[in-house]
Amino acid sequence: MTLHLPGADGTLRAYEPRTEPLPALRATSGSAFSSRTVFSAAHVVADPYADTTPDGPAAVDWDATLAFRRHLWSHGLGVAEAMDTAQRGMGLDWPTAAELIRRSAAEARATGGRIACGVGTDQLTATAATLADVRSAYEEQLAVVEESGAQAILMASRALAATAKGPDDYLEVYGHLLRQAAEPVILHWLGPMFDPALEGYWGSSDLDAATDTFLEVIAAHPDKVDGIKVSLLDAQREIDLRRRLPRGVRCYTGDDFNYPELIAGDEQGFSHALLGIFDPLGPLAAEAVRVLDTGDTDGFRALLDPTVELSRHLFRAPTRYYKTGVVFLAWLAGHQSHFTMVGGLQSARSLPHLARAYELADGLGLFPDPKPAEERMRNLLALYGVNA
Repeated sequence: MTLHLPGADGTLRAYEPRTEPLPALRATSGSAFSSRTVFSAAHVVADPYADTTPDGPAAVDWDATLAFRRHLWSHGLGVAEAMDTAQRGMGLDWPTAAELIRRSAAEARATGGRIACGVGTDQLTATAATLADVRSAYEEQLAVVEESGAQAILMASRALAATAKGPDDYLEVYGHLLRQAAEPVILHWLGPMFDPALEGYWGSSDLDAATDTFLEVIAAHPDKVDGIKVSLLDAQREIDLRRRLPRGVRCYTGDDFNYPELIAGDEQGFSHALLGIFDPLGPLAAEAVRVLDTGDTDGFRALLDPTVELSRHLFRAPTRYYKTGVVFLAWLAGHQSHFTMVGGLQSARSLPHLARAYELADGLGLFPDPKPAEERMRNLLALYGVNA
């Protein structure tokens, strides 16, 4: 059955949906990977029946949200919880994020899944926060994560970016937090393409100078840094950075444009992964890493390279709206019963953008059952007045 999908030029194009998923999506195995540590940053499933508004409290469907995490764990992936992909600062408020962390960490303990959770400062609502306020906010969230038994990911802070006067303020705040951390943490450098409020992070808009400050933080506390997550969408910068890390500190790529080559690595090293794109790619990504575990880099690239076009489409500018495409694909794949997001973010991408996402994902065989995905796509097209 042909679908007629709207393009960016306003015309409809014929598309023949596939009938079979990829074989890699049929089987699950929760065994750990041997060559790389891999996290999927997971989305949250909204409660579609909640009577709320885009700027109101987040309403989460806890059953569906936790079921999706079990899906990721079943393929051997770790879950990076309450991160940017879960709409931190874009619909998910701190009280709900704290509940998400507690629930997901408990589920991880029950299922044996690996979990790391985001620590930020998004409970601060005042525009004129002080460095002391930033430290206290970070400390509150760090306590929640550590008490849950999860590993901590120190995320970039909008409040710190707005308050810090220069690199020394970053060194002071992060040094204070690392000294307090009970276990080694992951430091997250999120670029302004993901969040414009983070422009100039680490005290400079010059990325070379910012990198030096970032590395100074790590060098002062290498025993408290498990690794770094780099989300700058610049492959060479990540490679240069990971070559300067102290021995034993991992680099987790957050580059949703260049992840296959960065994970595969070169003669001087490789990146582990903590990626939002591994939310919709979970089973396929897991299969690719298991191939890499055997030493077959070419086989790994053969599986993962074809997914890059979809990832670059989902994460195209404005990159911060990639969450809409991620949740859209989760709906098409049957992981949730609706296409509704906290904060009303389902409206953040156009119908042509979503149609192309469907076409690319279907072409890759990402849907466990392509027929229901096709039917849901038809329903969405009809809602927009398109006779598919």
